[in-house]
Amino acid sequence: MKPTDPDTLRRIHLDVLDSYDEELELEMDDRSLDALAHGDGGAPTPTEQDRQDRQRYFRELFRMQGELVKLQQWVVATGHKVVILFEGRDAAGKGGVIKRITQRLNPRVCRVAALPAPNDRERTQWYFQRYVSHLPAAGEIVLFDRSWYNRAGVERVMGFCTDEQYEEFFRSAPEFERMLVRSGIQLIKYWFSISDEEQHLRFLGRIHDPLKQWKLSPMDLESRRRWEDYTRAKEIMLERTHIPEAPWWVVQAVDKKKARLNCIHHLLGQMPYEETESPSIVLPSRERHDDYVRHPVPQDIVVPEVY
Repeated sequence: MKPTDPDTLRRIHLDVLDSYDEELELEMDDRSLDALAHGDGGAPTPTEQDRQDRQRYFRELFRMQGELVKLQQWVVATGHKVVILFEGRDAAGKGGVIKRITQRLNPRVCRVAALPAPNDRERTQWYFQRYVSHLPAAGEIVLFDRSWYNRAGVERVMGFCTDEQYEEFFRSAPEFERMLVRSGIQLIKYWFSISDEEQHLRFLGRIHDPLKQWKLSPMDLESRRRWEDYTRAKEIMLERTHIPEAPWWVVQAVDKKKARLNCIHHLLGQMPYEETESPSIVLPSRERHDDYVRHPVPQDIVVPEVY
């Protein structure tokens, strides 16, 4: 089959559209969740402005995802090392932007670290120790979906650390981060900021959506009750760990789509990446041998074609 064969081109085009469908499915899922949160039982009829905004969102998202691919290739070519921290209240949209950043990237180059609560052994280690093993080698990007700042947030508010451990964290964190930067790791820190009302609506959406209920833990519900305690902890954290070598960047995240675009746009501006030359790829012809005979697959192991 030649690359210019009409049927081949049509199938390639359909494959590209299929790859975009994943993003559309995520967006449709978000829309249904929002509808549940606002109690209308279904998505409202979109206005012309809604349609235009949606088209612009997808156009900008796909464009910037293309830039992320260029960034990834530059990171590999230059051996750059990047760590990106995503912090914020529960339901602030951290997972959503992480999905959009990583969606079209190579997971061997750009990976996500989302660590669970420390086990008994890890609780006896140096606090930063379990995070160190996830740091990048040359040509890698690591996105932390929550990070060592758990100590300044949930551990402080929920009483999972002592006052001494809390103060030691603030003494150690800036030095730890300066050490990372001196070693050649670029550290970028994002805080996703949402309002009290918006978190309330997003929690309601999760409660009423069976596909999202797994996102709500008892800790999440307790964090909702302690909104003001988390606010105080966040303010102290930003004040005491905002350093020139690794400053905090606050993403206004009440509007999820705008937050994703703004965060990705800002991230792209943090590195002096440029398009790198890639070797031209030629698909080799398949070898064929007269003595090869393909054996039929036994029907009892074939998945039924229900669709």
